[in-house]
Amino acid sequence: MRKHYRIEIVPNNQNIVFCPPSIMKGKKINRMAFGSKSIEVHFFPHPDKNDRIVLSKPIQEALSFPDLAVPMHVFLDKQTFHIGPLIGIFTSGFTPFPEQPIGDRTQLFEKLLSVKNSVGAMPFVFGEQHIDWEQGMINGYFYHKDTWQNFEVPFPNVIYDRLPNRKSERNPKLIKVKERLQKDYLIPWYNPGFFNKLDVYERLQQDPFAANFLPESFPFTSFSIIETMLSKYGHVFIKPKNGSLGLGVHQIIYDKHTGDYFCRYQDKVFANRLRKFSSLEKLFPNVFANQRLDKNLVQQGIHLLRHEKRPIDFRVHTNKDDEGKWQVTAIAAKIAGQGSVTTHKRSGGDIKTIGEIFSEEESALYTEKLSNAALLLSEALERNIEGIIGEIGFDLGIDRNRDVWLFEANSKPGRSIFNHPDLEEFDLLTRKLTIAFAVFITEQSILHPEELFQ
Repeated sequence: MRKHYRIEIVPNNQNIVFCPPSIMKGKKINRMAFGSKSIEVHFFPHPDKNDRIVLSKPIQEALSFPDLAVPMHVFLDKQTFHIGPLIGIFTSGFTPFPEQPIGDRTQLFEKLLSVKNSVGAMPFVFGEQHIDWEQGMINGYFYHKDTWQNFEVPFPNVIYDRLPNRKSERNPKLIKVKERLQKDYLIPWYNPGFFNKLDVYERLQQDPFAANFLPESFPFTSFSIIETMLSKYGHVFIKPKNGSLGLGVHQIIYDKHTGDYFCRYQDKVFANRLRKFSSLEKLFPNVFANQRLDKNLVQQGIHLLRHEKRPIDFRVHTNKDDEGKWQVTAIAAKIAGQGSVTTHKRSGGDIKTIGEIFSEEESALYTEKLSNAALLLSEALERNIEGIIGEIGFDLGIDRNRDVWLFEANSKPGRSIFNHPDLEEFDLLTRKLTIAFAVFITEQSILHPEELFQ
């Protein structure tokens, strides 16, 4: 268990740092670092032998260290004493309003940054416009005592990617910022991008530990693929390769007794629709008019567990902890709305705990199956996807044979399940581990950079 230390700023002019004797024992330390800044200082054991780190005002100012009364971790590398981590959370969509600096997502960031004291880290939010490249400084947004405050700080130890959507991720200016901070400044960057459904499928298909969880999926190339899969499975899903929130998902069902095709989807005004056609050739011009079908994939339909005749799937969150190990941090059941093609709340879906809809014995069985699958899939994604991954939201299903299936993996999972009152504690856990993982990455980048950047 790592320890973090209270930092105290004192109003004297000495170039001296007092630190706990246990840290000093047998070590020669002559530099102090915070983020990308480091300075020469004199270190002495604290005369009262307590666990505080005491900095003079000039040292605080030289390091650009905000005095926010946040306990910090210590990392010793050779003769340098690092305090941190300083965590930059990179995003876009800033506003000129002091109380809502990141618009509608401000509350999300307030909750994320509010775990700083319990984790022992100093997170802040910034965008490309807040970087001073010449000085190596960032004008970051810090959330302290229920208000947003700006501080000029050095480049961080680690960056957590919270770009809001794929459009911002494709912005050439933001791509350049990311490349420069990673390559020129060697700052580790975690959760670096949104997953592409087909790319994830193709990579996991080659992994022996993950392949059994994958429903058969193909890029949409012709009606013959759909006909073949309908003859095997009875129903299929058409999904956008880069979709989210269940938008653009269609279910096609074939009735072998009548020869009819049914399409279930949500229309432009978000109404759930079920339409009948005599052939696929008639279905597609009506339902998919003016849509590029090559941007979709066709996925095997699964006969899922049901609750009150409505299909159920499961959102399972996994996070890496401060030891770099995967943990299952939340599981929720999502029940499809009446006549809906997805389980999303916007389509009339409900969120429940597993215990609300299954018996105690079934709950234990399904929790174990989902947890084991999510951990195996997390490790498989880590092996097969480039970049440092710290959190994943899985959409998993369980069929009538109690086999687990992966429908989707999200590198920036939504948080709607945490509105359920019985899942609030898991909301806190996922936020804590998101920041705690940065402690692990910082330690690795300082002490074992060859492993992190290999």
